[in-house]
Amino acid sequence: MLRTKTAAALAVVTASSLLIAPQALAAPPQEIRWQKCSEEPGFERLECGSFTAPMDWNNPRNGKTITIAVSRTVPLNGKAKTAVFTNPGGPGGAGRTLPLVYLNRPKLSENAEIYGIDVRGTGASSNVTCGGFDTLGATDPRDRSRANLDLIYSGMELQAKFCQTKSGELGRYITTDQTVRDLDLLRQILGRKKVDWLGYSGGSWMGAYYATYFPKTLDKIVLDSNTEFTAPWQTVFGDFGMGFERRFRVDFAPWVAKHDNVYHLGKTGEEVRQTYERTRAKLAQQPVTLPEGTYYPVTLDLVLVQGQYSKYAFDGAARKLAELAGTVPTPLTAQASYPDAANATLHSIVCNDTKFRGERRFLERDAARDGAKWPLLGYYQIMGPCAYWDRPNVNLKRPNGIGVTPTLMVQSERDAPTPIEGARKAHAGFAGSRMLTVKDEGDHGIYGFDNGCVNDVVERYLVDRVTPSGDLSCPGVPLPEPGQQQAGPLEQARKLAVQLGW
Repeated sequence: MLRTKTAAALAVVTASSLLIAPQALAAPPQEIRWQKCSEEPGFERLECGSFTAPMDWNNPRNGKTITIAVSRTVPLNGKAKTAVFTNPGGPGGAGRTLPLVYLNRPKLSENAEIYGIDVRGTGASSNVTCGGFDTLGATDPRDRSRANLDLIYSGMELQAKFCQTKSGELGRYITTDQTVRDLDLLRQILGRKKVDWLGYSGGSWMGAYYATYFPKTLDKIVLDSNTEFTAPWQTVFGDFGMGFERRFRVDFAPWVAKHDNVYHLGKTGEEVRQTYERTRAKLAQQPVTLPEGTYYPVTLDLVLVQGQYSKYAFDGAARKLAELAGTVPTPLTAQASYPDAANATLHSIVCNDTKFRGERRFLERDAARDGAKWPLLGYYQIMGPCAYWDRPNVNLKRPNGIGVTPTLMVQSERDAPTPIEGARKAHAGFAGSRMLTVKDEGDHGIYGFDNGCVNDVVERYLVDRVTPSGDLSCPGVPLPEPGQQQAGPLEQARKLAVQLGW
């Protein structure tokens, strides 16, 4: 890639020259001083900077501020028609490497400034932390004995205390309504009357709320792999078991069976699933230590869960299951201030944003019910600590799409973490939205990867500024052969972040 010169500092933007929300009036004049993010090859076009935001937008004059780290790529000719804010989801994912993904989409990257943002709480922005404490996977949730349930739910209560104590005052302000005000402050600092939004997964939630709070400042909005953003977070995370079980049974297990000559895990999808169950049961009796670590039943579950996000992750997940099942030989073989900042930001957002219904008895009942239906992930309760959270007084405006520019929602039919059922409900409740359904597809994060139909529709909307007249569909991409690897936009962003040490 060609090296671009470091952009000159942007003009100082004064609050009096902008049409801004009353909460932003206390923000001092700022400029972002852009500089290269890294000297690593391949990062020549990524520039980084930061700005300051109030810790609490509801009390901006108290003098307490935080830092928000951002990045951007600019067209090689320097002439950008638009500015696109991006978000990789999570919630809590660090987003500064995401703009690099779109250098492979020149129609977008050569017509727009593309911004990556480490939202408050994560990445190189002001961090929150749970002190490294995380109970997810610490004990097998299929074990419903009283002693084990005590461990699980006492752990959730302790995690809530760790997160809130270790994050201090800032933790109470890691919320969606605070974050979207940071985003709109960035727009103001850049001197942009309007910007576009491109968000994946949890970034669909963020984009819907940004549009709800600032409907006049978002021009084009793409929400890819949608949460049910018209519902509480508890509903969103409650659908995980269903979504992952469907992907596992409909796509993954039959694919592994089709290639039984490679993995030797079963000749039908059900045989593969039974091999998983047998292997899991053996691990419960005797964990297996491989060069990269020790595998317990929970470890196997989480390996397979990670494998459901992308068809190109199927091979790695299947090979690990085969190693543990003994059907193939075992082979020998500026970042966040806190390593767990992304996880801590996730918990802060989901527990602060929306109310949690119920307590331990409620959680026990739901886990037993969902686990029986969806054993791969149904027993796990990522949001469980919210039942013990000292929630601040946060009252989000509910997204309904009224007054918002027509929004394009991209959704695969068998998306595991953000199932289509929730996306359809969000679509129905968000006025003026158009849904692009990707048929016979289960990948999470579609635009910017290998689906030409989706890429064309999104770029016709984002670049050509043509809004679809109604809902539409694209075919999915066929499942790969074993060993065929590619990385979708979210995986690419994560790998780039690791390469930079972010």
